[in-house]
Amino acid sequence: MSNNPGLSYCGEDIKKNDYDRYLTCLFAKDAVRENLFGLYAFNQEIAKTAEIVSEPLTGMIRLQWWREAIEGIFEGNPRKHLVVEALAKAVKDHGLKRDKLDAFIDAREFDLEDVVPQNLDALEEYVSRTSSALLSLAADITFGQSDVGEVGREALEQACQSMGLAWGILGIIRATPFYAAKKRVYLPQDLITQYGLNTSTLFELKSSPELCAVTKELTGQAKVHLNKARGFSGKIPKLAKSPLLLGILADQYIKKLEANNYNPFDPALHHPKASATWKLMWANIWGRY
Repeated sequence: MSNNPGLSYCGEDIKKNDYDRYLTCLFAKDAVRENLFGLYAFNQEIAKTAEIVSEPLTGMIRLQWWREAIEGIFEGNPRKHLVVEALAKAVKDHGLKRDKLDAFIDAREFDLEDVVPQNLDALEEYVSRTSSALLSLAADITFGQSDVGEVGREALEQACQSMGLAWGILGIIRATPFYAAKKRVYLPQDLITQYGLNTSTLFELKSSPELCAVTKELTGQAKVHLNKARGFSGKIPKLAKSPLLLGILADQYIKKLEANNYNPFDPALHHPKASATWKLMWANIWGRY
C-alpha cells in the first residue's frame, strides 16, 4: 500500500470521482498504480458522456473524439490531453489492445439512448461491456507483473467477468437515484413489470416497496456473480488481484442494502465504511477479494 501523499492529475480525478476504485489502486504495485489511474480516468471520461451533453448527437461526437484519441495513441501520436497521455503510457507499458479500448467506447453509446433494458440478460450484457470490460483492461495492467502462464491468465479473465457483473449491478442499484433524477431507468423492464414498479414515483425520487423488491432481486444476482468470481481466486497470482478488491467493497454495500430493506435511496450506499481501508488491507495480505 502506498504512503505517498502526492497524486497525479488522474489519481486526483479517481480519488474524487471513483473513490472505490481509487482505494483498490492503493494496493497495486507502484509500477502499475499510475497506469491504473490512467485507465480509470479514461473510464470516467467515457462514462460521463451522457451526463455532460444536451443531446445524443453531441454525445456521439464526444465518443468519436475518444475513438480518434485511441487511434492517435496506437499511431504513436497521442493527443495533448492529460488523460490521453496517461492512457498512452498504460498502452505502451502493458500492451493494451486497441480492439478492447474501441469496444469499451462503443458500449457507452447505450447511455445516449432513451432505452430501458428489457430483462436481466440485457442489463448484464451492458454491464459486461462496461464494468467487466474495464476490469479486464485493469487485469491486463496488473497481470503483467506476474509469471504464472495461461491458466492464471484465464482464471483472472473469468474472475474479472464475474466481478465486473457483480460490481456493475451494484452500481446500477446505487445510481438509481441519480438516473431517476434524469428520468432515466436502467432497471430491467421485466422486473419493473413483475413487481409493479411505478416509474412516475421513482422519478419523484421516492422509494417504494416495489422498488425495494426489484433491488432485492438485483442484489441477489450480484451475490451470485460475486461468489463465482471468488471461485477463481486460487488460480490467480496475488500481484494481479488488486482490481478484484472491489469484492470487499461490494460486500459492504450488499450488507447496507440488506440492512435498509434494499432501499437504493439510502445515502449510506454512496460511501464505503470507515473500516473499508483496513478490510482491503487484510484482504490484500491474505490474497483475498
